[in-house]
Amino acid sequence: MKKLLLLTLILLSIYTVNAQQDKHKQVLRHVVMFGWKEGTDAAYITKVVTALNDLKHKIPTIKSFEWGTNNSPENLNKGLTHCFILTFISESDRDAYLIHPDHKAFVALLNPAPEKVTVFDYWANK
Repeated sequence: MKKLLLLTLILLSIYTVNAQQDKHKQVLRHVVMFGWKEGTDAAYITKVVTALNDLKHKIPTIKSFEWGTNNSPENLNKGLTHCFILTFISESDRDAYLIHPDHKAFVALLNPAPEKVTVFDYWANK
C-alpha cells in the first residue's frame, strides 16, 4: 500500500512539473484590430502604427510585436483594416502593459478614435 501511495505521489509530482513547464511554453497573444472612418488621414494612421510599434522598445513585458493590414479576399473583416499582435509571457505581463504610462499615452493618441476596435487575448496553443 505504501509503495502504491509513493508511486501515486511521484506520478502526481511529475505531472504537476510537466504541466507547469507546458504553461511556460505557451505565450499570451494580445490581438488588437482597428478599422478607420472613411477619409481618415493616412498620415494619422501611420502615426498610430508607428506609436504602437514603438511600444515594444518602451515596455519590457512585450516579448514580440507584429502588425499588418488586411488582404483577405473573403471580405469578412467587417471594416477592420489593421491588426497588431503583441506577445506576453503571462497575464501579469499583459496587465502591466495595459497600465504602463507609455501604453496610456498611446491610447490618448487615438483621437480621433478608430471607427472599429476589437481586442482579443488568448493563450496560444500549438
